[in-house]
Amino acid sequence: MAKRTPIEKFQAAVDEALKEYEEGVGDRMATLIKRVMNDGTKAVKANSKATFGGTGKYASGWTNKFEGGRVSAQGTIYNQHAGLPHLLENGHANRGGGRTAGRPHIKPVEEEIINAMERAMENDIP
Repeated sequence: MAKRTPIEKFQAAVDEALKEYEEGVGDRMATLIKRVMNDGTKAVKANSKATFGGTGKYASGWTNKFEGGRVSAQGTIYNQHAGLPHLLENGHANRGGGRTAGRPHIKPVEEEIINAMERAMENDIP
């Protein structure tokens, strides 16, 4: 049977229950973000290597960073060669005129990561 709470202590009981829920969900969210972020980094590395080949310096430049804690957790996947991913993804102007076509290699992985995070949240968080 449920525990009875006097009306005077109701607000404190609700606050305590919400705090416990937030801590549990926050821990699970941080774990989910780290897992999806690591999987996404591996996927964009593989996609970059498959798209551009070469020595692999660009592909090996992908890394990630996790910030925050339980309440405000976020992850960022980025390349150490700042600016280059944008030029390769979207194309750029050539020195002698004309344009280089973009080669989408980040956008498919981004969509995959977003879908994976949504599925993980639906399945793992009550």
